[in-house]
Amino acid sequence: MAGRKRIGILTGGGDVPGLNAVIKSVVYRSTSISGFDVVGIRRGWEGLTHVKVTQGSDPSYILPLDRENTRSIDRTGGTFLHTSRTNPSKLSINKLPPHAQRRAGKLKELKPGIVDATPLVLDNLAKLKIDYLIAIGGDDTLSYASHLARTGTPIVAVPKTMDNDVQNTEYCIGFSTALTRALNAITRLRTTLGSHERIGVFRIFGRDAGFTALYTAYASSLRCAIPEAPFELDRLLDLVVRDKHDNPSRYSLVLLSEGASWIGRRVKRYGVPDAYGHRKTENIAQAFSAEMQKRHAEDCTISDLTYDLRSGEPDFLDKMVATTFATMAFECVIARASGRMMAIRNGCYADTDIPDPTLGPRKIDMATMYDRDRFRPNYAGKMGLPIFMMRA
Repeated sequence: MAGRKRIGILTGGGDVPGLNAVIKSVVYRSTSISGFDVVGIRRGWEGLTHVKVTQGSDPSYILPLDRENTRSIDRTGGTFLHTSRTNPSKLSINKLPPHAQRRAGKLKELKPGIVDATPLVLDNLAKLKIDYLIAIGGDDTLSYASHLARTGTPIVAVPKTMDNDVQNTEYCIGFSTALTRALNAITRLRTTLGSHERIGVFRIFGRDAGFTALYTAYASSLRCAIPEAPFELDRLLDLVVRDKHDNPSRYSLVLLSEGASWIGRRVKRYGVPDAYGHRKTENIAQAFSAEMQKRHAEDCTISDLTYDLRSGEPDFLDKMVATTFATMAFECVIARASGRMMAIRNGCYADTDIPDPTLGPRKIDMATMYDRDRFRPNYAGKMGLPIFMMRA
């Protein structure tokens, strides 16, 4: 129908609980006001580099959204639109489908076989008649959203990541559910550790920042190591062993961010870098446990608090924030605001700039949040702080 506005929505990067609540709420808010249609762009940014726009549509990448097909999606985890880690600004020509490869010669080559496919994205947005784009993602997805905003593309963003490390916001969708699941897993494993008188070594998401480890430790009274603070190995080993011997149940626990490391350790990375340059790192929990066995002859049980934390339905907080961020994003569309990200700042809902990708991930405020000597969160001095205890 002439005059109708078309909103495109996509999810990129790792899935977290709450994504579907954003998608549904955008559709419901949009369809409650006449003049708006919503289309889902499937598989993240890949949907805008790989889509084949013809007289009809490409169901592999384009899905019209309405109240009927989004009615119950908020009750489940994952992303209804699927996802990818595609980075259009640094895209391998070999990963493009044949119809897109034929246009690759017109794209800027960054190095042999790697092009900036942004012109392809902009062309496809125009052909799909997308008036506004809503991008849901973490640092990597939002870094490209920032790039698109600078081209003049009308775009707003919703932050999601279990790591909670996106700049300009104190909270990202997925964080609360991850912490809730981590606490439940730790509580369950205590009985097994006590039964066998072992040390529990938990590895948790957090490549660049220690929010997931620190906040889980805060609520479970654990020692933790985070990427922001390389630690003295012997000191942490000694404290964990002492914790075990001081415990009447003869067990202890320690929580390690995946990006944490001890002083002098050379972190091994392996595998092919993803589209944003990230490679997998050696498992810190396994390396720490090996040192514990070698230096103290203590048996450890290793538990990965990783992918299980991102699966399944969202908890109340993530569903509430997701629903609110979605409504805020649609209000930005109505107001013709662009380059904005939905956020929580000083404990209040706000919209702010999509973060500058050169700033990198948000980090723990070491002076107020972490006790390096005890490998524990700081509990004092929180009066007057917002609920998540740090300001964006």
